[in-house]
Amino acid sequence: MFEGFSPRTIEFMWNLRLNNEKIWFEAHKDEYLQDFLRPMKTLGGEVFERMVSDYGEHGFIHKVSRIYRDARRVRGGGPYKDHLWFSIEQPSEVWTSTPVFWFELSPESWSYGLGYYLAKPTTMAKLRARIDRDTEKFERIIAPLEKQDEFVLDGPEYIRKKAAPTPKTAVWYNKKSFSLIHVQQNGAELFSSELVNRLATGYKFLMPFYNYFITLDSDPDLDKT
Repeated sequence: MFEGFSPRTIEFMWNLRLNNEKIWFEAHKDEYLQDFLRPMKTLGGEVFERMVSDYGEHGFIHKVSRIYRDARRVRGGGPYKDHLWFSIEQPSEVWTSTPVFWFELSPESWSYGLGYYLAKPTTMAKLRARIDRDTEKFERIIAPLEKQDEFVLDGPEYIRKKAAPTPKTAVWYNKKSFSLIHVQQNGAELFSSELVNRLATGYKFLMPFYNYFITLDSDPDLDKT
């Protein structure tokens, strides 16, 4: 049962950032396993069970990131990440281009939400085409965002702005990729079992967005419409 992370979790992350080398990590691997990886897996597993119970039709899977950096990206940094995340998603050959629910913990803060690591240009083009086809439906879907302060829309934008059908859709229309994200400084809630409820409640709010975005790639190719 998830009972919260601990101050030891945060201490380990900071120490790893300052001592990002194999000798130090191997000497402190038990701390990583007990204070960092174990609670992350427990938290992710409990939230995943909630999602499967409520949305089993989606066939979700649960993943926890590895602490080891991709060997191709070690240049300019150590061999280990000083942060971890879990994701809840549908199986995909290229997870970076499909919408996923995630939670991430770093030494300074934690975040969670729904979005793409890097949406394909064709996916975003299909989003714009779908908005054009039924602008009112999309505005109904995004309307709840105006009544809450948990999630904000984030992501890179085109330098040359595209003409959106309405002011409310303009910010979405001009994203290259996006996420609906909440970021919070590390504090008491991180060390509490209530974090499970916080994440499960947030993902439930985001589910209508997921249902809309997960089907984008099945829309007809734009050059065939």
